[in-house]
Amino acid sequence: MKKNLLKLILVTVVLIALAATCNKEKYVTHVTISPITLTLAVGETATLTATVHPPEAINKNVSWATNNEEVVTIENGSLVAITEGVAIITVTTEDGNHTAHCTVIVIHPGESVMVMVESGTFTMGCSDNENPMHTVYERPVHEVTVNAFKIAKYQVTQKQWKAIMGDNPSYFKGDYLPVENVSWHDVQTFIGKLNEATGKKYRLPTEAEWEFAARGGNKSLGYKYCGNNELDLAGWYTFNSENMTHPIGEKTPNELGIYDMSGNVWEWCSDWASEYSNQPQTNPQGPETGTCKVVRGGSYGADYLKCRVSFRSAINPDESCNETGFRIVHP
Repeated sequence: MKKNLLKLILVTVVLIALAATCNKEKYVTHVTISPITLTLAVGETATLTATVHPPEAINKNVSWATNNEEVVTIENGSLVAITEGVAIITVTTEDGNHTAHCTVIVIHPGESVMVMVESGTFTMGCSDNENPMHTVYERPVHEVTVNAFKIAKYQVTQKQWKAIMGDNPSYFKGDYLPVENVSWHDVQTFIGKLNEATGKKYRLPTEAEWEFAARGGNKSLGYKYCGNNELDLAGWYTFNSENMTHPIGEKTPNELGIYDMSGNVWEWCSDWASEYSNQPQTNPQGPETGTCKVVRGGSYGADYLKCRVSFRSAINPDESCNETGFRIVHP
């Protein structure tokens, strides 16, 4: 009789413990938010996702708040960017008041999301080991050191161009297609107006900065194209583009998270075109004068050879065509 009673007590204790454990698991333990950082242009919208843990929690209700309604408004996770600035979004669970946060940066609609390129030294140009099909224009290979700078993650879009210039010169139309059919001088006008509107000091990259960034900076894995040895994965070119530009960011990024530096549209650089020197250089700017400005990266109409990160070409700064666009750097 006593043994049965003891067994009954033990079973009861175990059941109570299990019930307590199961009951505990139904309460919220924490909440996560995705993404945790976000960059938007004025007027753009986005949606944040809150995930309440554990999945079997009974009460998954949450509330949303912003610490700066002048910059961003939010309702049920839906964001609207109002004006330039920074805002912290907080999601709070109804059960337990657990919180998670997202930092939202709102930029001028003409600006770009920028990627930091740390200072470093690299071999500029194309060696026989890298590609025996190099052109004379890519030689001699030489050591170049560049200071740290920020470069646009994407090529400047038609939406960004229209926000600053009020028109769209592009042959292929689409807000998130790269702007093209712009001359080097047109680009200087855009950058001047962008700097006036934002108070920043954007500019075109030097040729050395462009190649260092395209190679992946200090994180370079030695790819032939921007972020890949397979051009079909890296960019839009003559054999996969259907003879037209494509929206930015659809191909794989490189080691720094930069897109489309192989293909889509050629990109203007600040330098006048000239032959390479075989001497080590630091922050080369190119010659003071010349007849053509450097363009890099190839385009939707270019072949394998021209989309390599070391390939060089040049165009008269007065000329424009529907295969040439640009990206900006800062400072």
